[in-house]
Amino acid sequence: MFSLFYSFNSWVLAVTLNTILLAVAWLSPKKLLTPAGLLHAWVLGVLIWGTLGWQGYMIVGFYFIVGIGVTRIGMEQKEAQGIAEKRSGVRGPENVWGSALVGAICALGVGMINWDFIAIPSSLLLLAYVASFSTKLADTCASEVGKAYGKRTFLITTLQPVSRGTEGAVSLEGTVAGIFASLAIALLGWGLGLISLLGVAWCVLAAFIATNLESVIGATLQSQYSWLTNEVVNIINTFIGAITAILLALIWINIMT
Repeated sequence: MFSLFYSFNSWVLAVTLNTILLAVAWLSPKKLLTPAGLLHAWVLGVLIWGTLGWQGYMIVGFYFIVGIGVTRIGMEQKEAQGIAEKRSGVRGPENVWGSALVGAICALGVGMINWDFIAIPSSLLLLAYVASFSTKLADTCASEVGKAYGKRTFLITTLQPVSRGTEGAVSLEGTVAGIFASLAIALLGWGLGLISLLGVAWCVLAAFIATNLESVIGATLQSQYSWLTNEVVNIINTFIGAITAILLALIWINIMT
């Protein structure tokens, strides 16, 4: 299983690497994050590298790169229809933490285990960590591919046809894209030694469940409460994915024993 290394040098490396990346991104003419978004991403990057090392960092990087890429699919069409992400997909602080808050808490939990602050199997928190990003990438890909290529979109609660971009809408194209996205990042987590091969199945299943529950929330509750923004829903979504993966793993362990 994944071996964690915590030392002063690890945190120095985390700060140095992320500061260099911050400087490069700040000076780059192609902006992927707002100035505030860059600073918050720096904090997230330092935290993840400092607690989970480069392996955990790779998960965040993979999510960010693929998530940005898929958001830009059919951007002109989506902007013309008024269903594109705000700022043409450029991420702000709310997007950073909406996507990564649950993962960051899991990473901190692993650190607390390593420092003997809590007594929880690190394997479960690592599973939750990967599952949270697997869930978010599934949600992003399902939404963006569905908005760009969905031939028929249905409201998840009634299965009635609705227009692309409607809160709570699902499509076959988006659903398939979401499943493949969750599988890709889960397999990466396995390849990096963060989760077991069986954990890949838990991540994919948890992502599918959480993403569909998020669509239900979007179709039923989001328009009724002003505080239930997309970012808050994203946090709820990733939390459901992380918890579901843990529950699936515990149920399997209980069955096998």
